[in-house]
Amino acid sequence: MNKKNNNKEKILNAATILFQEKGYYGTGLNEILRKSNCPKGSLYYYFPNGKEELAIESIKITKDFVEKRIRTRLGKIEDPSKSLEKLVNEMTEDFNKDADNIESFQSNKKISINLIALETSKTNENIRQACEEAYHTWEKAYYDKFLESGMEDAKAKKLSKIVETLIEGAIIMSTTNKDDRYISNIAKILPKLFEE
Repeated sequence: MNKKNNNKEKILNAATILFQEKGYYGTGLNEILRKSNCPKGSLYYYFPNGKEELAIESIKITKDFVEKRIRTRLGKIEDPSKSLEKLVNEMTEDFNKDADNIESFQSNKKISINLIALETSKTNENIRQACEEAYHTWEKAYYDKFLESGMEDAKAKKLSKIVETLIEGAIIMSTTNKDDRYISNIAKILPKLFEE
């Protein structure tokens, strides 16, 4: 990797870590530059829209990472109810992984969409839309799995919204309370949604 691309990656990594640790508004551009050890010119060369562009790129990285994890994990078991239960149980394991592991909920190698969405939803429309796209992307991963199993379209849409809402709520509660039981509890509840 050449030095220029390395600087871009270093700036983005530094921003992602700081957004995860301090939030969007708690992070300054000078702080990002110090942490990345890159010149100011590099930041504006690669990210001409500054901090907002860095946040949107961090959101995209997380969106893509999580979507791949959802689709890969759901693809392991054909039955959607069982695959969803296994996915959420694996998420419980991820919650407890070391923060250096990108799969960990405490990892600073990706950004908390929940954190940045709550922080910026009323003040930055571009970031709000990037967060919304992430949630819809994950919701669609569930929807696609449900359709593949033969579920009718309307039910798949409704159920994918419920699943995404339950999972995101459980993540917030588990993170806030430092207790993985909020996530593991929904693993027991989700299969019941398929009985309706």
